[in-house]
Amino acid sequence: MEDKKKRGVFFTAVFVIAAVVFAVLIELSKNTLLGWALGAVLFAVFFIIRPVMMDKKWYIRLCSWLVLFLMLFVVYKITYPPYKQVPAVAVKNPEVTDVVSVAEGDLTGVFNKDKSVEVYAGIPYAKPPVGELRWKETQAPEPWEGVRACDKFAPMSMQTEDSTLWNSLVRMYIYKDFHLFDPTDNYREAKSEDSLYLNVFKPAGDISDAPVLVYIHGGSLKTGQSYYKEFNGESYAKRGIVFVSITYRLNIFGYYANDELIAESPNHTTGNYGLLDQVQALKWINANIASFGGNPDNITIAGESAGSSSVNALCVSPLSEGLFRRAIGESSGIVARTPYHTFRTMDAALEMGQNVLSEFRRDSVEELREVPAEKLVLTQYSHDSMTVDGYAIAEQPYLTYEKGENHEEALLSGFNEHEADVFNILGNDVTAENYEAKVREYFDRFEIDPSNDTGSKVLELYPLNEKDVMEPYNALLSGTWFAYSHDLWSRYMAAEGRPVYEYYFTETNPGLSTNHAGELPYFYGNLDTIPHNYDEVDYKVSDTIMSYIVNFCTTGDPNGEGLPGWPDFSQDKSLVLELGDEIKMVKNPFLDLYDVLDDAQGNPRADR
Repeated sequence: MEDKKKRGVFFTAVFVIAAVVFAVLIELSKNTLLGWALGAVLFAVFFIIRPVMMDKKWYIRLCSWLVLFLMLFVVYKITYPPYKQVPAVAVKNPEVTDVVSVAEGDLTGVFNKDKSVEVYAGIPYAKPPVGELRWKETQAPEPWEGVRACDKFAPMSMQTEDSTLWNSLVRMYIYKDFHLFDPTDNYREAKSEDSLYLNVFKPAGDISDAPVLVYIHGGSLKTGQSYYKEFNGESYAKRGIVFVSITYRLNIFGYYANDELIAESPNHTTGNYGLLDQVQALKWINANIASFGGNPDNITIAGESAGSSSVNALCVSPLSEGLFRRAIGESSGIVARTPYHTFRTMDAALEMGQNVLSEFRRDSVEELREVPAEKLVLTQYSHDSMTVDGYAIAEQPYLTYEKGENHEEALLSGFNEHEADVFNILGNDVTAENYEAKVREYFDRFEIDPSNDTGSKVLELYPLNEKDVMEPYNALLSGTWFAYSHDLWSRYMAAEGRPVYEYYFTETNPGLSTNHAGELPYFYGNLDTIPHNYDEVDYKVSDTIMSYIVNFCTTGDPNGEGLPGWPDFSQDKSLVLELGDEIKMVKNPFLDLYDVLDDAQGNPRADR
């Protein structure tokens, strides 16, 4: 009797643990409701037959548990969330807009909840870059017949995919925006090699000559999508701006380079297909945005992270001249003599191109085009950089700025207080013992003259903090990877006598805070997507930032009535506008580091 009682207690304990673990797995993995139902049935049946099992031999009981776990695994797999395109608006059965005519045909969008904004999602701006068009210059879109319903965002560009479980944990512990037991999010967002589409958010009703803001998403040129909720365009449309967000080819599909591709290209180009997509998107916008009430002569391009690097590239590309007027860059750029990320030499790009052929055991690009996108995207080689191809990017970007041949008439750009911290949360091996070696290893490889001893100079500014090794390491990488490019960009613009405004984002919150991308919900007016992370001060900061941006998109000057003054950078190159609880001009926190990096890079614009 005592043994049977112990077996019962053991059974109950294992049963409860198994049920809890299964529930946590299918919730965090966003399995369909069928998973909950089938799991509940299995556990109920297993509990009902419990009395019978208690009297069986131990190996029969063990086999019964193994059968249960196997069936639960099968349930987990068959109810894994399906792929689905994301609706354009968070409204069930939204009202459809009137028909809009563009060059390729007629289309309709949908209204948002209060009918103040019309959203047109998934408009093709180019021919699908698939089959023979993989790694070819972007082609103009083909016309369609009938009326195209643009009520869903197109699939994101092909990219690698973390498990849904992992993504949920990231959303829960870093972004703080995971919603438990939400039956509306039991799906994975669709992705495809056929992904060259854009989205238009416009004020509802008849409008004309409205300023246009074109947003280019980030993601290290490897991941990302055009419809992420932090930069949803409804808030700007409510303020009279026609907001456009675009997709572009990513990773190996967007930045693969090969000599064969140069030979077959009429423009002798390779390695910048994602950038060519962005140029084509701007051409389409210029030709068609008036149909949505936008002014093609008043376009501002904006981007964050790799999107900001892309904005910087568009500012120097010969192909984008005349396609926009102003630029907004958040947390990245490629204007350094040796950019610290999102840029590489053509030699390095071509070498990687050959390595990919070997990896997939193909003898030619033609054979590589036959590899399914789902397999090709899993390459071990990281395609996260643009390059000088002589066509999309004619020369090192800084040379174009030296000559004053960049396209942006005015610039608004800046960086966050703790840009690098989030990248070092996981997988960083910096310790007190290797701190100095890590710093030297990183910085010495970017100097043009080894006698500069850049590593030693950086260590003088950011010595080891044994109580918190990552504090100085994060700071110096924040200043180098992100902030430095904005200082250079600003100095080039000031030297040209063009308006330039630089910010420093310091507004904290329980989510991403002032880490990389932490400014996005403030800049694009989407604090409501995670309301528990923000308070009244946050909303005030966001409102002020958006007012600056609306003014900048309209006139090229962010200043306006009721806003704290934002002087042009040329008035004092050591100051930036702090965007925090208090909005005011402050000394740039990385000035001393900039001097060291100027010496390492041989930058001629070091005067302040």
